[in-house]
Amino acid sequence: MKLLTRAGSFSRFYSLKVAPKVKAAAAPAGAPPHPQDLEFTKLPNGLVIASLENYAPVSRIGLFIKAGSRYEDSNNLGTSHLLRLASSLTTKGASSFKITRGIEAVGGKLRFVKELFVSVETGVSHPVLKQVAERFLNMRGGLGLSGAKTRYRGDVIENLHAAAYRNALANSLYCPDYRIGKVTPEELHYYVQNHFTSARMALVGLGVSHPVLKQVAERFLNMRGGLGLSGAKTRYRGGEIREQSGDSLVHAALVAESAAIGSTEANAFSVLQHVLGAGPHVKRGSNATSLLYQAVAKGIHQPFDVSAFNASYSDSGLFGIYTISQATAAGDVIKTAYNQVKTIAQGNLSNTDVQAAKNKLKAGYLMSVESSEGFLDEVGSQALVAGSYVPPSTVLQQIDSVANADVINAAKKFVSGQKSMAASGNLGHTPFVDEL
Repeated sequence: MKLLTRAGSFSRFYSLKVAPKVKAAAAPAGAPPHPQDLEFTKLPNGLVIASLENYAPVSRIGLFIKAGSRYEDSNNLGTSHLLRLASSLTTKGASSFKITRGIEAVGGKLRFVKELFVSVETGVSHPVLKQVAERFLNMRGGLGLSGAKTRYRGDVIENLHAAAYRNALANSLYCPDYRIGKVTPEELHYYVQNHFTSARMALVGLGVSHPVLKQVAERFLNMRGGLGLSGAKTRYRGGEIREQSGDSLVHAALVAESAAIGSTEANAFSVLQHVLGAGPHVKRGSNATSLLYQAVAKGIHQPFDVSAFNASYSDSGLFGIYTISQATAAGDVIKTAYNQVKTIAQGNLSNTDVQAAKNKLKAGYLMSVESSEGFLDEVGSQALVAGSYVPPSTVLQQIDSVANADVINAAKKFVSGQKSMAASGNLGHTPFVDEL
């Protein structure tokens, strides 16, 4: 549920004819400067600043804010969604044209990536980077959230969270129908005032010196202090939502509560996901080598897809299976996939499978932070959750430290846990959650 477009090509960027960034004076002639270490600072107002000066031709700054839909309540549902849609509209301080033209005029580009995460990118010098920040941050447009490109159906995932939780994470990323046209400017203003505070923000820069980024933060993000409204603590309940339709394909997700992001137990669930099969990374690619797929393929001779579902949040998580199948085979596909997890929970797990899963997990993680977008996202997410940053080398060590027993215990927790289920399609042959 999380990603938008990638940055434009360098050839298009350099057609802007902007001044090049200033390189470090100490670098030998003809040699690129050596990248600096990641630096972290927490200001007295609670704002976290992180930067990595790697002397890249394109600088990026990202502003992360704890202000997603999970912080809404029954009286203001849909507010964060409307803030995203209003991100480039006229505000009290500037018109839509001024916001867009002002950033483009200094070689910047505004993108919306992930839930309430803003990225401004520019290939100009540090002084001009300050101009980009000034023109953007002073205008205070809304911040964005979006959906990742996966095989999951958005309505099924939304229903899954609504069934699994009583509050907070049960809130949809999207404005409910009955609230469309009823969210007032006063509600938007109240939401911003109580959630867009310094202590709920992390400002991250890539290709930016730390002193420059700190100056930007102290000048433009020292607007509102305090922690703001904390929101309700997540409560997992377990439940089921079924949407009957005439679709020939049935999408179904069966999960139980897992673990919060960053915990040792969450690492075990991540390894378990790759033991079972996390799904192909290539569009329309095959998932035929996974344990789940192979188990289901033995008895099902119709087209299907199955993968392990894993989502971790700051205070909870969901783990289970996601299946796509013909309506008549839905029951068999779901039950067979569930039985495969039961098999692992009973201790049937080889060292070879665990090591292969760890290698896939590590490779996926390293590829995700290989791009500047992914790295910025990783640093910003960690800064908001923990106020610190764990480098890739440490993350790899944490993955390697997961023992076979940890993976088996994760499978046991799923099997014995209170289940939640969401399904959509022709559900005549889809079992109810209490029948599994």
